[in-house]
Amino acid sequence: MKKALFLLVCLAFIASGAMSMAAEVEGDGKSYELMVSTQLADSHPFCQGFYALAKRVAERTGGKLTVKVFPSAQLGSDEDVIEQAIQGVNVAVVTDAGRMANYVKNIGIVGMAYFADNYDEVMKVQQTNFWKENVKKLAEENGIRVLSFNWFDGARHFLTNKPVKKPEDLKGVRIRTPGAPAWSRSVAALGATPVTMGWTDVYNAVQQKAIDGCEAQHSASYGLRVYEVLKYINKTAHFQLLNGLIVGEKWFSTLPASYQALLLEEFEKQGKITAAEVIEKSDVFEGMMVKEGMEVVEVDLAAFKKASEAAYDELGFAEQRKAIYKEIGKE
Repeated sequence: MKKALFLLVCLAFIASGAMSMAAEVEGDGKSYELMVSTQLADSHPFCQGFYALAKRVAERTGGKLTVKVFPSAQLGSDEDVIEQAIQGVNVAVVTDAGRMANYVKNIGIVGMAYFADNYDEVMKVQQTNFWKENVKKLAEENGIRVLSFNWFDGARHFLTNKPVKKPEDLKGVRIRTPGAPAWSRSVAALGATPVTMGWTDVYNAVQQKAIDGCEAQHSASYGLRVYEVLKYINKTAHFQLLNGLIVGEKWFSTLPASYQALLLEEFEKQGKITAAEVIEKSDVFEGMMVKEGMEVVEVDLAAFKKASEAAYDELGFAEQRKAIYKEIGKE
């Protein structure tokens, strides 16, 4: 019922946005281009969302502001492209709170295991003073402008070649995960050995036995065809993957104020639309992977949640989590 209501709200949002979309936005007469970089495959809902957004932006600016999409890490690793953005390159990067914690540590708590149970909860966090203060620090102290941070990509699960039901089953299992501490320390607390590498390298790394598996959301797993090299989807749902789009303040400040406002509006709007699509399609992606031969394993969720506590203690996030939960009304 909640999923259906969420989708209805988003459809209403789309309809209301369509009426205002026709209004053209005036700039300063100059032409600007923004590249969007992501490790995700072209077929991923995010990329399709970027194409839809790009079309609207071009229409609303009479072609003076264009958005071009570069999927499958064509522009390089996320970490490298983020640094390019900070230096002033006209590029937006799909990122997450874990990676942003490399610049503002406390924001990394949003990427910790079992911090949130669903999309609604992580969106509530964005209304808190905690979130707003950290976004401000990204801009003012690190030169990183958040365009939007509402691009939800679903829950992440462990994908392996042996069934995993409890944390002990992950002992000695080398799992690919992003390198940010919030991610790697959480994965270690859940029992696995974290290995950092690019997402697009996972398929070959499993084949070459450099890793034993990965942890990922269904949309990315299906897009990378991991079902060809891994057998089990272990339903831990340890991360609720909230992504954002960031650009460098240096480049953003070169835009006319009208174009700045347009990008913020369109990325926020498309994030909501795409989140609804991802939530709707999550079970579809799982079903397609099962059809390709993967097996779903139901886990001892309570045991995994208990194991995750060690990472909060290690990174000093335990008290901060209590404060955030109090602010959003979560017990």
